[in-house]
Amino acid sequence: MLAGRTTTEELLAYLVAFDTTSRNSNLDLIGFVRDYLAAFGVDSVSVPNEAGDKASLFATIGPGGVGGVCLSGHSDVVPVDGQPWSSDPFTLTPVGDRLYGRGSCDMKGFLASCLAMVPAMTAARLSTPIHLLVSYDEEIGCTGVVPAVRRLGVDLPLPRACIVGEPTSMRVVDAHKSGMAYVTTVTGREAHSSMPQLGANAIFAAAELVGELDRCRAELIAAGDPSGRFDPPSTTVQVTVIEGGTAGNIVPRRCAIRWNVRGLPGFDEAVLLARIERFADEVVLPKLRADAPEATITTDLVYKVPPLAPQTGSPAELLALRLAGQNRTFAVSYATEGGHFQEQGVPTIICGPGSIDQAHKPDEYIEVAQLRACERFLTGLIAECGRS
Repeated sequence: MLAGRTTTEELLAYLVAFDTTSRNSNLDLIGFVRDYLAAFGVDSVSVPNEAGDKASLFATIGPGGVGGVCLSGHSDVVPVDGQPWSSDPFTLTPVGDRLYGRGSCDMKGFLASCLAMVPAMTAARLSTPIHLLVSYDEEIGCTGVVPAVRRLGVDLPLPRACIVGEPTSMRVVDAHKSGMAYVTTVTGREAHSSMPQLGANAIFAAAELVGELDRCRAELIAAGDPSGRFDPPSTTVQVTVIEGGTAGNIVPRRCAIRWNVRGLPGFDEAVLLARIERFADEVVLPKLRADAPEATITTDLVYKVPPLAPQTGSPAELLALRLAGQNRTFAVSYATEGGHFQEQGVPTIICGPGSIDQAHKPDEYIEVAQLRACERFLTGLIAECGRS
């Protein structure tokens, strides 16, 4: 185990070396963080998933029974499969003023910065506690943090503010879109392709549904973004995966469409979902059932990430702007775990090192200057939390 003062870069190298692709367990990384915190006398609480192969970690530095500031980040990363990396993605590789490695930007750079400041946190006489929360499964729907968040204010302390350290180039973000993913499955009837009247073609039916989703997409683009803050400036709809058919000479029985929505704060996804289901039931399904009465069309929710709505003048916003030396907030189109904290009653902003432009790509990197900026931000936080 690491002992004594450890730099952000050294800690980032350790964190990147853990292959915490979302399909894998993150327990080795969580164990590393737990032991690192324990070396400085900081206890932590593990919040495992049902399978027991993943966990979040929650720790408090400073006094109990007082509302503190939570620093939250996810431990999982996206896959590197098929990406043309110039170096080993799980070995932190410095090149000039950049540090390359999967998760260096999204978002182990923030976690490393927080851990590097733990000695300073424990040495300070904090009157306001600083909480650390390390989560899992953010990259597959922001689901892993939910069990820990639901315990805030129950058997874990309820923070008075939360800073989620997603890569924002250290800009203070007070709003982001929601994220919903669905799978619509069409089931028709198989037949020989020379006798299509004996079957019900699921792919043709799915194509009609894709067309309706495209019409919804166009209407939402036309409606735009009344706030003028988001890029792209509207709620968006995307079809991302289509799977169907078994062979070139078989009328396809099944076709699944995966689609998602990125909603502006205040967008009611239930209205859109009801429209798609109504179109399926009233337009597409009757055609299928004319040849195959057993045909079905179902739409299932894969995940739902709540939006982060602006809370002008909230403790989180005022604190982050002060620490970052900024006088305005920004909005982003990607979703984060921040909406879950906000739903739990915790004022939340997004602010972390690195640019989202580097996330999820081959040769992901973070600039050293961004880590330094994050350290200055956290040094200011420690000073703020040390004031009585």
